[in-house]
Amino acid sequence: MKLQQLNYIREVARRGLNVSAAADALHTAQPGVSSQIRLLEDELNVQIFERNGKRLVGITEPGRQILDIVERVLQEVDNIKKVSGEYSDEASGRLAIATTHTQARYALPPVVTIFKQKYPDVRLELHQGSPSQAADQAARGEVDIAIATEAISDYPDLVMMPCYEWNRCVVCPPGHPLLDEAPLSLAALARYPIITYDFAVAGRTKINKAFDAAGLEPNVVLTAIDSDVIKTYVELGLGVGVLAKMAFNPARDINLRAVDAAHLFEPSTTRVGIRRGAFLRRYVYDFIEMFASHLTRAVIDEAMVGRAKGREADG
Repeated sequence: MKLQQLNYIREVARRGLNVSAAADALHTAQPGVSSQIRLLEDELNVQIFERNGKRLVGITEPGRQILDIVERVLQEVDNIKKVSGEYSDEASGRLAIATTHTQARYALPPVVTIFKQKYPDVRLELHQGSPSQAADQAARGEVDIAIATEAISDYPDLVMMPCYEWNRCVVCPPGHPLLDEAPLSLAALARYPIITYDFAVAGRTKINKAFDAAGLEPNVVLTAIDSDVIKTYVELGLGVGVLAKMAFNPARDINLRAVDAAHLFEPSTTRVGIRRGAFLRRYVYDFIEMFASHLTRAVIDEAMVGRAKGREADG
């Protein structure tokens, strides 16, 4: 049994049983992947994958149990590498973060700037996507941490810690009638076409919830996952925008005006998610604390240990 073979079966499972896609991701050839999987199955004397001819069509029950163990084994192998890196070179390595556009564009730049000044030799990777995509990447161990809102709490393999709360504003072109509403109401907002986040983006459900509670139907004419796209179409006169307050900067968004809407919607909480059982390099702890000062190393370690104990008790 080789680590390479374990990597192969994990990647094939992750790629929806597409051996070609797994081979591409692993930078190897498809026949070699198929051959190594067969050799592993022969050694274990059990089928991991169900087949229809040469095509993989499912995962057997023993295969599922094996893959669960493989995930833990390969995570510990990765932890060994991180421990080695921590003590051989504390100030260099890789920090991969999966996050949303809004966090990457508006919340993270000051933190990234400070972090790079302190750790110039750490390669920083930002992977942008929806909250669920960010959480998926962290849960699979593809990134070190995920930073997102709401959807991240749906992943039991992640330890979630709250960073900060945020709310929304309404953006309009200068002179728009909504700017004269004092205070702004949902009834007034419902009279105009609305441009806001797609359902894949955190916070959209709270917008709908507020309108539902008021017995109103919002006229959503356009959705996007990108705050800048929302503002662009508001500038074009297609509607008014409902977006995260942090995404509006009066110095940059000179063609728009904003009205605070925090009194209309429930706040959302941005969280950092870390894969359960992961070993964190010192610079990962530092990055998280730079982003959320209350999340010190002691707090993070306590959350990680507490989560592990909770899972053991559930089992």
